[in-house]
Amino acid sequence: MKIIVCITGASGVIYAKRLLEVLKDKVEIDLIISNSAKKIIREELNIDWKELIKFATNYYENDDFFSPIASGSNKFDAVIVIPCSMKTLSAIANGYSSNLIVRVCDIALKERRKLIIMPREMPLNSIHLENMLKLSNLGAVIMPPIPAFYHKPKTVDDIIDFVVGRVLDILGIENNLFKRWGE
Repeated sequence: MKIIVCITGASGVIYAKRLLEVLKDKVEIDLIISNSAKKIIREELNIDWKELIKFATNYYENDDFFSPIASGSNKFDAVIVIPCSMKTLSAIANGYSSNLIVRVCDIALKERRKLIIMPREMPLNSIHLENMLKLSNLGAVIMPPIPAFYHKPKTVDDIIDFVVGRVLDILGIENNLFKRWGE
C-alpha cells in the first residue's frame, strides 16, 4: 500500500507525527509538509520538521510539481491531509491546485482514490462546513480529529492513538491502538 501524508499549517501536527510512526513499517509513505506546517512542528512538537522525514519512504517539497506524485498516472492508494488547515480545505474543495498538497488531493478525487481530510479548526463557520460538504459529496472522508472517551483515555497519547487508530481503520489497516466499543 502507498499512502501520501500531507501536513498543513494547522494545530495538531502531533496526529501526523504519530500516524507516520505507526505507518512507517506497514506501508510506503510519500510525505509533503507545507511551509506553515514546518513552523508549527517546531512550535508544537519542539522538533525540526526534518525529523519527520525519517518516517517517510519519499519526501517532496510542497512546490515540487515535477515530483512523480504530481501526476495522476502515479499509483497511490490514499492521501491523508493531517491536520488540514482551512486554507488547504478551501483550495481542495475548489480545485485550486496551487501547491503539491492540493494537487495530490485533486488527483485522489479525479482518480477516485481514497482522500481523508482531517480539518483542525473550531468553531466552524458556514464556509468551512460548505467546503467539507462539497468534499464529502465528491467522495472524500471528512474526519476531524475528535476523540472519543468511552475507552477511558488516561493520557494525551491515548487520545492521539484513538484518532490515529480510526484513520488506520478507514485505510483498512489492522491496529489495536485503542480499546474499541464493547471490548
